[in-house]
Amino acid sequence: MSYCVNCGVELETSLKACPLCNTPVINPTKPHPEVTSSPYPTDKGQVEVVKRKDLGILLTVVLSATAGTCLLLNLLVFNSSLWSLVVIGSCLCLFVFTCPAIFYSKMPVYLILLSDGVSVVIFLYLITYVTDADLWFWLLGLPVVALVTVMAEIFALLVRFFPFTVLSCALYLFVGIPAFCVILELLIKHMLNKPYRITWSAVVLTVCVIIDFALVTILAKKRLRNEVRRRLHI
Repeated sequence: MSYCVNCGVELETSLKACPLCNTPVINPTKPHPEVTSSPYPTDKGQVEVVKRKDLGILLTVVLSATAGTCLLLNLLVFNSSLWSLVVIGSCLCLFVFTCPAIFYSKMPVYLILLSDGVSVVIFLYLITYVTDADLWFWLLGLPVVALVTVMAEIFALLVRFFPFTVLSCALYLFVGIPAFCVILELLIKHMLNKPYRITWSAVVLTVCVIIDFALVTILAKKRLRNEVRRRLHI
């Protein structure tokens, strides 16, 4: 029977530490286990950041290869329809969307939004060309994309020329959302040849108007505005 060298408590032979003071139990008759070092480095390094140019080259090659191979597959094998135009259009949209962040980050935001809208219009038109159905494009697709682009441009102007806060940004959004919903419902009614009357968008409009009144009141009252910012940590 062995005893703890620190507190003297009696120990079982199978114990590796004293149950009272947690002192390690070492048997001098047994060899100590060799401590092996880890094969991995202990110093934490940082992986080199991928350059934008290299990332842009990779993205361009992948999108170009996808569009080109699908076009060849369409022309040589599955040639019943020009389905590859849809793939080419999606590759074009991805390239236009990621181009400002990868190739030229100093591009004006207004030009970025305009180019995004144009690329989406081209993509929808290619779908129209493949499906031979252009009514939805002219009466719904094109107006909706144009509406979203214009509203995004207006939002960018408001953010640039007026004080930008979380509350003001929320006000802009809750003004734009009901306007978009009302115009969208009217466009759908026009495409379906139904009477111009708002139904579901009226619910969205009512809720957003209530929120807008609350936000305007908060922004107009300095003490209330500061209290909301303090409570919401914004």
